[in-house]
Amino acid sequence: METEVPAILRARETIAPERFTFHSSRMRMTHVTPEQLKSMDADSDRCAVELSDAHVDVLGYACLVAIMSMGLGYHRTSEERLHTRTAENGAPAPVVTSAGALVNGLHTLGAKKIALLAPYMLPLTKTVVDYLTHEGIEVLDYEALEIPNNLDVAAHDPSKLPGLARALDYADADAVVLSACVQMPSLGAIEEAEQLLGKPVVSAAVCTAHQMMRALDLPAIAPGAGHLLAGAYAEAPLPQRTAPMA
Repeated sequence: METEVPAILRARETIAPERFTFHSSRMRMTHVTPEQLKSMDADSDRCAVELSDAHVDVLGYACLVAIMSMGLGYHRTSEERLHTRTAENGAPAPVVTSAGALVNGLHTLGAKKIALLAPYMLPLTKTVVDYLTHEGIEVLDYEALEIPNNLDVAAHDPSKLPGLARALDYADADAVVLSACVQMPSLGAIEEAEQLLGKPVVSAAVCTAHQMMRALDLPAIAPGAGHLLAGAYAEAPLPQRTAPMA
């Protein structure tokens, strides 16, 4: 999040007049386990208050699997609660979670069937699959890279991702998720993967950037970030806050 979202915004600055500053507050997590993810999410209120001290215009919650591991549809609960924290601090701002952004980005593309790559251990990757399924997105195939250490996730070579994606069963997919995690870098490989696979390719970070721009009521465009940010979905409406039917 701290590298790819600013990179997307800087790329946007080459074709649009708006300029951005980026501020961050961190929740602690070293190993991607359910216990540490729950502890990390409990710290998100503090981070929202700290960032609202700077009167930011939009907040992005970076950890996709932390949200998804808290229960089906939890991104809506988190986004509403954290927005309330900013309002209570006198600086109300919309909140975009990477979990909700991935769901909404795929819906924006009209992607009902997908294949995905995730760095998580297999049980957490299955949590992601179940979460997306609950949101009306069928996961045809997936690969869990099973990297337990958070810093190792960040150090994963993004040039390997297109080849890994090609090994998935993606023929009937409407889109491919190259990284279902904002910690695992993929931005530099998005367009290569689209060429290789012949499908729209997104990541949690790309979807987060798209949703943050729309929350700012700005056209969601940026060169070098794949189909979602290429312009066709620049004015896509923000999602409704209602949960899917069970």
